[in-house]
Formats: sequence, structure tokens, C-alpha cells
Amino acid sequence: MQGRSPDQESVGSGTKRSSVSSGGRPQNQKEFFYKFVESDSLTAKLVDWFESVTENSELKQQAFDVPFELIELQKFDYALEGISFQQLTRMPNAVHASTSDAVEATAYLAIEDFLHASIKGLWEAFWSQDEPMPFSVACLYNANMKFYQAEKAIANGRLGGLCGTGILLNNPRHPHGKWDHVLELALLRPDIGGHAVGSDRQPSPSVLGEALFCALRMLLARSLSRLSFFPDPSTVFVLLVDSQYGGVVKVEGDVNKLNFDVNNVYECAAEWVKDHSRISVSPIDRIWNKLGNANWGDIGALQVLFATFHCIMQYAGMPKHSVEDLAADHSSRLQTRRVERQLGDTGVNGNGLLRYQQCSVSPEIVEVQDDSVKVDSKESMITEGTILWLEDSDWQKGYQIKEVINTSELTYFIASHVEEPGKNLFLYVGSHPSQLEPAWEDMNLWYQVQRQTKVLTIMKQKGLSSKYLPRLSASGRIIHPGHCRRPSSGGNCDHPWCGTPILVTSPVGETVAEMVRTGQFGSDEAIRCCHDCLSALSTVASAGIRHGDIRPENVICVKSGVRHPYFVLIGWGHAILEDRDRPAMNLHFSSTYALQEGKLCSASDAESLVYMLYYSCGGVFPDLDSVEGALQWRETSWSRRLIQQKLGDISTVLKAFADYVDSLCGTPYPIDYDIWLRRLRRSIHEDDHGKEIDVTG
Repeated sequence: MQGRSPDQESVGSGTKRSSVSSGGRPQNQKEFFYKFVESDSLTAKLVDWFESVTENSELKQQAFDVPFELIELQKFDYALEGISFQQLTRMPNAVHASTSDAVEATAYLAIEDFLHASIKGLWEAFWSQDEPMPFSVACLYNANMKFYQAEKAIANGRLGGLCGTGILLNNPRHPHGKWDHVLELALLRPDIGGHAVGSDRQPSPSVLGEALFCALRMLLARSLSRLSFFPDPSTVFVLLVDSQYGGVVKVEGDVNKLNFDVNNVYECAAEWVKDHSRISVSPIDRIWNKLGNANWGDIGALQVLFATFHCIMQYAGMPKHSVEDLAADHSSRLQTRRVERQLGDTGVNGNGLLRYQQCSVSPEIVEVQDDSVKVDSKESMITEGTILWLEDSDWQKGYQIKEVINTSELTYFIASHVEEPGKNLFLYVGSHPSQLEPAWEDMNLWYQVQRQTKVLTIMKQKGLSSKYLPRLSASGRIIHPGHCRRPSSGGNCDHPWCGTPILVTSPVGETVAEMVRTGQFGSDEAIRCCHDCLSALSTVASAGIRHGDIRPENVICVKSGVRHPYFVLIGWGHAILEDRDRPAMNLHFSSTYALQEGKLCSASDAESLVYMLYYSCGGVFPDLDSVEGALQWRETSWSRRLIQQKLGDISTVLKAFADYVDSLCGTPYPIDYDIWLRRLRRSIHEDDHGKEIDVTG
């Protein structure tokens, strides 16, 4: 390790000034540091700035960047699979917690336990199991900015003055800690959970202000220290936690750019925060469950652990075992767990169905091996009754196939989770990753599974939620029967399922194409379908997403378990996320602009919706075998108002909507969704005209 011993001179922890020999810049820096002791004073200087940052952001939770990307946390999660963290059980239960000192004292003890277990587990897993851990944990006392063990602070009556808990470098000569020895600080604040994922709020200015105060004090101490433990002294992490939730604040910046005016300490500090710092704030997520147990696998805990990992790396350098190396063993560890749970070698029975027997030493289901059958294709293996096991980022999930649906293009399935057999889901099995030059069918599978998984994930991350949009239930890779012989260098084994992706969505319904075929699509359904699809398009349009492939096979009617049937726009594999994306080409349903230019204009999805309604209401398409013929049909039909006339036989509002879309075709003007949703809603006939919640927004 670089730098001097912790026993050598470093910056003090209290407010007492040390003597210096000159009145130059070092003198001002030290005096500035010793005067910088009140977080409230800094927060007061930053309140207006916090408000302006929030107002200038599109979404409040995006006022600041996030310190870690989701893919980083997933890789870190894989790396932590083989690491055992101490089970912690004494964090107070927030549901039944009181405001008594006893509960608060228990919380500080629990935070100490959590941080100690975190650094111990990370140090031994990534750096050394033999060398003693060079860190300790202590609580920060606000009155003198010194650190005390929580039990001693509580016993000495200092509980009310505790304001945080820190991870520090061990230094027996300074039992009350040194600020330049602080790796990380955690602030225990009871209102953090109110800003959890799903809320449109970010941590309050008072909480963020205190986090920035602690971060800047840590940076100042490092810049003044004679120690050189931190090769990169310009980055610090502060944790925000309560009895259930937690998050990470990352602050980066060069404190040498700070104006060290000792007569205007907090104004100068606030200006540095505004002009010379980069602040990242993670989403607030769960760390402890409602019983007070630490959930090490939750994303909230992963964020905190990853921040702690970076803090240790700042001090100890790169680990002996990298995250990438440990994450690469994910598949082998998964296979080991399956063997331990008696999920041994598996096979497929001669009738194409998987037979199961209960194992006497395990409550889990085991497949009976049958070596007499050789599997040639995925389709021959997946039939009604088949159970597919899915490996995702959380755990293994089993889905039993209830129905196989074959269309002219693709095959997909209706399935249910083995633990919730009454709830139906759509399950799509994708193209095998080894297909370097896939057939057209495999390309369709790729769009249906891999691409649609990406789109639905992005929609979920952006908070785009509507009953008229499909919901991503699960995604991952098939855990195939038998022993996986995947090479250690990566790739897949020769089993036809190895590495094959799965997408599971809800809700389940009958496609408009099937409703038209069976004569179930009437005028009421047409109006409802137009309203619901427009509502879905309106929701995603707010984030710049367009569907690009609207047709009868990509709209379903949901009837099961609801009072009034409704329509959901599915098939988002060809969705347009950015300018370089290209829509699917369909001679019958693609918009004029899509056929001419190979991309969408603002009204393209609405135009495709009109063509779908025209067809579903009995309109006839000619035989189209070229783009030129399709464009000619569109020009003739619109000019002669054939589409409007057909829809006018169904509903005046559908005819008016078709006229409106005709006026927008090929123009840059956006669709006015709100006015048409209101008009369509007034035309929807419900059995009960009582009050209903408007879910269209």
C-alpha cells in the first residue's frame, strides 16, 4: 500500500486549530477546514440551487446522474454470489418503530454492524483472507466532529448528538478518528424511505445538503493530509440510510479550486459545489426487510456495497480478485447450487413431455433422465405441460406451458409461474445466440424476444406504466436439462437450449386478428381498441418511443379477471428508440412515410392504427406485392375517402379520427392525443355508467 503509516501526522478530527508557521494558502486551507463545521449553514446556501436543479430536470428523480449503471450492479451481484456476509437482525422494524432513544440507539448499533460486515466481507473476498482488515467503524458526534464507538457514545449520553457512522482506517494512536482516515460516511435519517423507487421525489435539500457537507469535509481533510493513502482524493461516497431503505451520494471535485475565504466559509463552499463538483445520487431502494434483517441481495444493498468496494479500492488499490473474475464464475456456481438441490442431469422423455418425480432428499422437482431420446429442436421439446426454468438476475424461476400458439410467423406460449398456477403469462422463447446467419424466422424471434426485452426494460426504467402496455414479468436464459458443458472461455454448449433467451410478459389476451377471424370484433370493440391503443401510444410518446409495427397480431383483448375488456398494444420488438432504428415493413399496415422513407414521422403509428381498424371492421385490402403497389393503394383510398367511409359505417368518431390522421400524414405535427382520448371515451359504452378512475392520464 502506498503512503505513510496512519500513526504519522494527519489532519485532526476536532475544531481545535493547530499551529502553523506561515499565513499562506496552507494556513487558509486549515483555518477554512476548522471553521467548516455546520451542515445547516451550507444547506441554507444551497436551497435555491437545489430547487433550480430539480426544476431544470425533466423528472425529479433524474435531477442528478446515478453513480452506478444497472449493468455494473448486476456484474457485481454475480461477483458477490460466493461471498458470505454476516446475517444482521437488529435494525429496528420501521413498521412498529417508536421515537424512543432505545430504538434510535439500536439503529446506530445496526448501522455499525452493517458497515463492519460489509467491509469485512469485501476485504476478505477481493483483497486478502490472511491479512487483518485495516478498517474500523465508529459513529460521528456532531458537537466536536470526532468519532466514537456507538456503544460508548450511547453509554456516555451522546446518542442525541450522533449524526453519522463512518468507515475509518485503523489508527490506535487516534481512537477518536481522523477525518483524513475516513473512507466512507453513512447518515442515518428516518425519512429516506419516502424517496424510494417509485416515488417522484429526490432526497430533501436538508438531507442532500448534509451529505454534501460531509463529502466536502472529507475532501478537504484529504487535501490537507500529509498522508497519501488516496491516489484519487477527489472522489468520496456518502450513504443515506434508514431502517429499511438506503442510497448512495457520490461527490467528485478538485477542492484546490475552492476559494478559501475564511471569513465567508459557507458561501465559498456552496459556490464550489455549484461550479466545481459533480454529484451523483442513486435511487433510494430497500436494504433491510420489514423484520429488520439485512437483505444483502437487494439492489439497495448492492449499491451501498459497491460504493464501499470503491472506497476500499481508493485506499488499498486494485483487488487481487477482480469483479470480472468472480462474476465469470456465476454459471459454475449456479450449476453447483442445482446439483446441491438435487437438480441433477435431466433429459426429455420420448413423448416430448417432461416427466417428474419427487426426490426424497429435496423439496424441489427433479426431471427423470432418459438417454434414449436425442433432442433435435426446441419446438419438439416445448409442449403443453413442459416446465421451463429461467435463470435471471434474481434466482431461478419455473414456468409451466399451458398452451402453444402457432401463427403464420412465430410460435409462442401461454404459461404460468409454478408458484402462481392461476395467473397466465405470455412466454416467448428467442433465437439461439449461436445463429450467426439466422433464417428469417430466427430474425423474427430475435425481434420478438431479445429486442422486445430491451425495449420493455427501457420503458420500465423510464417509468412508462399503463394498463394498455405489456408488463415485463421476467427475462433471462433457459436452464436446459442435463449437465451444461459450456466452455470456461464463454459461449454455450451443444445443447439446443443453452444460452437461449426467454421473455415473459403480462397480461394475456386474444389477438385482434383472432377476434376478427371468429367474428368477435364489432363497433364497440373498434372504438375501445382505438382508445386503448392511442392511450398506449400517448404514454410512450412522452419518452420519444414509437411502436413501428401496429397490426392485428400485435393488439390483444384482455377479458379474464376484469369487469370491462380492454386492449393492450404488444409486439414492441420493432419499437423506435432513436433515429437510427428502422420500423418493420408491412405492405398492409405500415404508414405511407415508413414505406417511402424507411422511418416514422410523428403520425405514423396513428396511421397504422387506422389501417388496422379499417381491416378489422371489414375493410378489404387488395393483393399487394410491392411497395409501389402499397403506396398507390394508400393514395387512392385516402383521395377517395374509402377508409373514412368504411369507418364511418362503424362510428362517427372513428371516421373523424381517420380524417384527422389523413390531415397529419407526412407532416411534422404531433398527434393531439388528449382531445381524441376524450372524444373516444365519451363514445365507449359501459354497462355501468358510475364513476371510474381515468387510467389514461
